[in-house]
Amino acid sequence: MELYKKAVALWQRKKISNDAELAVVLNSQKIAFAYNSGKIENDRVTYHDTREIFERDGVTSYTGDLRTLYEIRNSKEAYEYFLIAFRDRRPLDESIVKEFQRLLTQNTYDTRRYQLGERPGEYKLHDYVTGKEEVGAAPEDVAEEIGELLEELQDISDEKILTAAAYFHAKFENIHPFADGNGRTGRLLMNYLLVIHNHPPITIHEEDRGQYYAALEAWDTVQSLDELCEFLQQQTVKTWEKQLERVRTRNLGIEER
Repeated sequence: MELYKKAVALWQRKKISNDAELAVVLNSQKIAFAYNSGKIENDRVTYHDTREIFERDGVTSYTGDLRTLYEIRNSKEAYEYFLIAFRDRRPLDESIVKEFQRLLTQNTYDTRRYQLGERPGEYKLHDYVTGKEEVGAAPEDVAEEIGELLEELQDISDEKILTAAAYFHAKFENIHPFADGNGRTGRLLMNYLLVIHNHPPITIHEEDRGQYYAALEAWDTVQSLDELCEFLQQQTVKTWEKQLERVRTRNLGIEER
């Protein structure tokens, strides 16, 4: 908990006020977030390919499938939109939810989903059961449930934002509003909610996916957020541990003088 508080304080001392400042701070994290978020859903995503697309907008000697390449490229476009939305102080509303999902899933829906009428950026038309508890709102209920969820997040204080973000993410994944891309969309939206409330964004590391899924299932089964809040605190520290270590080393140097 102490390291988590230090990570939040470190972020808040930066006093980020525009998209250019945010881009500078996220420069060391954007690739890691995109890679980990993508790999949680698709093991064919690699850090090397993600880095090449973010830095060069292309890949060399690529031998993977086209869908994976689109997913990685989409994550770059979604990151760029993340910065624009922050610049414009866009509220977390239905339009931004749909736009993030559209950007993350464009050109990746399979033939079956397309034949069923599913489209990126639009709520699902059919049931897609997920998780061992078989969660997911009925298609006809999605718009209302997402609307209610977003309404609940109005007027949230910065001091309670981690709990609010955990609640949003757990509920969003439980609703499962889209035919595909719910995990990637939910994680990016959660980070947008955190950033606009002056909290550092969180990379959920793919090697910790077991604990991550367990925390989400705790909400599905007993509506407990404790596990997810604790997990997000741990991941916050893990996301920013290098920056925290630099501060610690610098402070030790000052004390030695």
